Amino acid sequence: MLLCVVAGLVGLLSAPVAVTLAVAVAATVATARLVRLARADRQVRHTVALLHGGVAATALCVAGLPLVAPANRAAVATVGLSAVALLHTLGLLLLPGRAPLPTAVRLREVTDAAGLGLSLAFASWMLLPAGVAPVPVRAALVVAAGGISAVLVTASTGGPPRVGLAAWRAGAVASLLGLTALVLLHAYRAPEPVTLLVAPLTTAGVLLTVAGARRSTRPAPPHHAGPAPVWPRITAPAVIACLGAGYHLAQVGAFDRTAIALGLAVIPPLVVRELLTAADTRRYAARLTRQEARFRALVSGGHDLIILLDDDLRVRWQSPVAPRLFGLTDADVLGRPFADLLHPADAPRAEAVLAEVRAGRPPGLLAVRMRDGRGVWRETESTVGDQRDVPEVAAVVLHVRDVGERCRLERTVRHLAVTDQLTGLVNRRELRRALTVRRTEPGEPATLLVLDLHGLCEVNDGSGQAVGDLVLVEVAERLCATAGPDDLVARLSGDEFAVIAESGSVPAYGLAVRLLTALTEPYRLPGAQVRLDVSIGVADTAAGSADDVLRQADLARRRASQLGRNRIEWYDVFLEEQLVRRLDLERELAGAVTRGELDLVYQPVHRLADRVPVGTEALLRWRSPLLGTVLPAELIPVAADLGLLDEVGQWVLDRACRQLAAWSSTRPLLWMAVNVTPAELTAPGFLTRVAGTLARHQVAADRLVVEVGEAGLDVDLPTVTARLAGLRSLGVRTALDDFHAGRASLRRLRELPIDLVKVDPRLVGGGGPEQPLIDVVLNLGGRLGLEVVVEELESAGQVDRAYRAGCRYGQGFALSRPATAERVEAFLEEHPSPDAFT
Repeated sequence: MLLCVVAGLVGLLSAPVAVTLAVAVAATVATARLVRLARADRQVRHTVALLHGGVAATALCVAGLPLVAPANRAAVATVGLSAVALLHTLGLLLLPGRAPLPTAVRLREVTDAAGLGLSLAFASWMLLPAGVAPVPVRAALVVAAGGISAVLVTASTGGPPRVGLAAWRAGAVASLLGLTALVLLHAYRAPEPVTLLVAPLTTAGVLLTVAGARRSTRPAPPHHAGPAPVWPRITAPAVIACLGAGYHLAQVGAFDRTAIALGLAVIPPLVVRELLTAADTRRYAARLTRQEARFRALVSGGHDLIILLDDDLRVRWQSPVAPRLFGLTDADVLGRPFADLLHPADAPRAEAVLAEVRAGRPPGLLAVRMRDGRGVWRETESTVGDQRDVPEVAAVVLHVRDVGERCRLERTVRHLAVTDQLTGLVNRRELRRALTVRRTEPGEPATLLVLDLHGLCEVNDGSGQAVGDLVLVEVAERLCATAGPDDLVARLSGDEFAVIAESGSVPAYGLAVRLLTALTEPYRLPGAQVRLDVSIGVADTAAGSADDVLRQADLARRRASQLGRNRIEWYDVFLEEQLVRRLDLERELAGAVTRGELDLVYQPVHRLADRVPVGTEALLRWRSPLLGTVLPAELIPVAADLGLLDEVGQWVLDRACRQLAAWSSTRPLLWMAVNVTPAELTAPGFLTRVAGTLARHQVAADRLVVEVGEAGLDVDLPTVTARLAGLRSLGVRTALDDFHAGRASLRRLRELPIDLVKVDPRLVGGGGPEQPLIDVVLNLGGRLGLEVVVEELESAGQVDRAYRAGCRYGQGFALSRPATAERVEAFLEEHPSPDAFT
């Protein structure tokens, strides 16, 4: 392009040809770029098509002028100028990203374009040489002025300013000026070399337009500038018109009618623009007034107090609701440090939160106590926002709300959640929290006591739930009165309580003793007097987590209950092993009879004179695949607690009678002893069960001996006596096991209807101080018709001493060990059959 212009200057090419080639090269480059732009982004195809038309119109106008008669070149250039102005204006209007404009804004655009166009037309008219201007020149000036004003006004509205848009605007204006210059040169028949001056302007316009279009169709970056200023759009047309008029006066000295008409035409758009600006100002002021009224209504009617703090954290402004919500006037607050309004204990925390907010950290809730106008501390909660970078605010903003009522409700709910409603003590949840706090914040040693009340169910069943509740309330009062001031008393469940004693092991045990004494005292209630048994388990709170400590204390409490109640048990590892063993027994025993895991072994009873076996005792064994062999001393208490004692007892009686029936064919005088507990003996259907079993197995009643231990007879001695008498009426013989020969025991020998008594071998222990007791027992047994059997004979010496003492029968390892039915049967075959029981 530059080479074409240079060639025209040096005469290698004619001026029209040089200009045509330069513009043609620029148009070719522009067309290639526009094609790539349209392919890359289909959304701008309409804008690219219009720009294609503008570039083509510019190139055709310049290239076609040499082919037209010289007299018509100005007119043809004017037509091309009009097409280019129209196409550029439409392209800018269809630019992507241009927002739809309201009617008022469009009216202002039209007014601004009209004012700027008329001023440009007037100024350019004033610059023409004196005389009558040709028609093409007049038309070209009007078209150029209108096109330039439309391009400038359209390009500066509807979106944020961009570099690409400025380049497009400059290119469009350059193209229009270049074509206008062609019109003027051809209209006034300027020399051809002068037309070379048009080539740089036109080619630059084409290239700038395409380059600006490429950048204008890209996404615009975020724009935060305010609206464009109004004064240049009003001032620029007036300044342009004045400069044009001044130049004309200086050169010509007078205005013709056309000039005067053009100059007067500039005034109406300026007046209309001023009126529109005034209307906009009134609307804007009214909108601001409405917004301010709305803001005041929101702030005054809200439930939050808004406070603005300056950089020194002094109160700069407070919302009008302050007197209504907090009783604070502006005189009380404004200018004071915000910390002066807060509780001294909360002020440091508030300053730390405000410092974090001002440092750019995320704002949070500020919960502080603030003094109101009456001097009362109010619980408040504030949201904090840093708006110092907002010019209209330039402060730290606090939205303060009174949350006192909500906090009171939360405290009430929290109290209800951790308090037992009947007794007023804390519940299990709060006790666990206290134990957890002690573990996370170690301090002085502490001990946990878990207490279980026994007999409360009987109180509820016999006297009613109301009386039971009164007992629980008095229990809570006794616990609180006995425990220390720093101890925590809790109710864990219906009849289970706990105490965290803030002391070591020895003082805690002393507290447990006092609690046991206090709780076992009678409870005198209206119309009733109640006594309760208590089991207490104790564990160290440093032993583990809250759940571990509770579990250990509860295990110790269960152990105390199993050992007879009204006891205090400390937790240790052996205790846990025992309780785990007990749990395993309870879990497995339930189906032991059904699974066939129970078994009987038999230990013979011998006549001491000749060592001949005269009877056997059936001993229960539980052959558990998981627990091994379980003896009756461990099995029977578990069966009693699980309510399985009748089932197990029936199985033992049935199996023993079946075995006795099997042996009766060869040993018709052999008898079988079966052990029963006092609870089994006193059961309502026990006699019927015994009679039915004997009949089913066809066993003579006198071959069966029912043994009952001396321990536990005092629970229901009359019923025990009646059952033993009932057995004797059936022909079944009875025996008293584990006889101790005490004064009370000797009295029972006279009271109970029994046939045998089993004594401990210590009663025949070699003529010691207990020797007179065995003499008393033998003499009394002789008078009552009782036979004495010495059990647990472990050595030959014990057997000899028992025989010399006058005892006829003995049982123990020294004579024969317990064995299975097959082995006992083989043992019996080795000895002659006894002639009689006696």
